[in-house]
Amino acid sequence: MSFRLFTSESVTEGHPDKVCDLISDAVLDEALRRDPYARVACECLAKDGRLVIAGEITAAAEIDFAKIARDTVRQIGYTDNSELFSADNIEIETVVSRQSPDIALGVDRSYESRRDDLQAENGAGDQGLMFGYACRETEELMPAPIMYAHKLARRLTAVRKEGLLPYLRPDGKTQVTFRYEDGAPAGIDTVVVSTQHSADADLGQLRRDITDLVIRDVIPEELLTRDTKYYINPTGRFVIGGPEGDCGLTGRKIIVDTYGGYAPHGGGCFSGKDPTKVDRSGAYMMRYVAKNIVASGIADKCEIQVSYAIGVAAPVSVSVNTFGTGKAADERITECVQDLFDLRPGAIIAQLDLRRPIYRDLAAYGHMGRKDLGVPFERTDRAAQIKRWFDTH
Repeated sequence: MSFRLFTSESVTEGHPDKVCDLISDAVLDEALRRDPYARVACECLAKDGRLVIAGEITAAAEIDFAKIARDTVRQIGYTDNSELFSADNIEIETVVSRQSPDIALGVDRSYESRRDDLQAENGAGDQGLMFGYACRETEELMPAPIMYAHKLARRLTAVRKEGLLPYLRPDGKTQVTFRYEDGAPAGIDTVVVSTQHSADADLGQLRRDITDLVIRDVIPEELLTRDTKYYINPTGRFVIGGPEGDCGLTGRKIIVDTYGGYAPHGGGCFSGKDPTKVDRSGAYMMRYVAKNIVASGIADKCEIQVSYAIGVAAPVSVSVNTFGTGKAADERITECVQDLFDLRPGAIIAQLDLRRPIYRDLAAYGHMGRKDLGVPFERTDRAAQIKRWFDTH
């Protein structure tokens, strides 16, 4: 019997990097709400009592960056005016210009359209490579370590916002290590939870509360054994948190956002980017394709890579890896993907209905596996079509 351990982590919405992701995507949502064709590349940096919003935005409407940022910070829970970072007290600097016309040239009309004098279609907003992944470890068809890390982080936020543990503060991190036997998750080896708290919180009570109201509420009893190790606020104190404790930056939690390290990530972040940026739309599409392949029964695990050149609509490459679980050769599955799925950026945007304000809710607790949000790239509505393709080819 083969044996290994694998670990993934998540963070709460009050983590400094996630604060920045949420603000960036809240700006994007507002831009798309006012102009579905807005071009947005918005990034934030947060430290102590200062927030910088920067990037390139072209939209047919004025955007109140300061209001969006303060409202987002308030919703997260940074409302104590005695602290350096709070919704009403942060100093906000905005450094935003319009999208470069050189980039817009290739996005508005692809290389193929210009070369062959065809009707204009969107080209990719940048070069790059994106990955999608799916497997049978959870009902979401996601790797188990990242899904349980996200569930712990969401529960940590819920017990704070619902007043069950009023001494908790917004910043927090979770980590789950699964034990795998013969390639399948067999139980949890280690759980780590670190949560910001008020200065007068009792550490012993905090550890008991987190065990009872967070860990045991989220993780099924059969996954926990007498050998499972728990590390709850292992430093013993976590009072200073958020951007006061650590500098926050948009796009620094890309592994948390995707598959927890279980599958590759192409490198580009998602938050603050409109769907013409294939860093975002391409990764969502690859998750959609991989999930439908697994749902179809053609493979138990599926990893897909796609790559693009800036201004070019057609992908440079498409590659499928089923890790030996495919009912057909990976080359055949790649052929199926190329036959059935239009992977041009404009087609992806249309298929997944991405020109609408859905992004702030995706910014925390993972972009993939989000059954709770009903996003199109989590549907398995193409699984039957994939199965038919193999029945007829």
